[in-house]
Amino acid sequence: MNAPARRNPRGRRRHPLLRPALLALGLLALLLLGIAIGRALEDGPNPGGTQTNVRTLTPQPLPPAARTVTVTVTMG
Repeated sequence: MNAPARRNPRGRRRHPLLRPALLALGLLALLLLGIAIGRALEDGPNPGGTQTNVRTLTPQPLPPAARTVTVTVTMG
């Protein structure tokens, strides 16, 4: 009877350059993302600018008085 073949406890063997290549791609993607965010912030408007708005307001008519009061002052 044949003994079963022993398996490598770590699973199948991967290519030795796979991890460094993935790490390099991740760092490159992070660098490109940082450059894109930096350019987007650089292209934005400058805060703190002065803007003046001039409007002409017209007075609104007053509604009629609901009650009229007469005050009489005498000096004596």
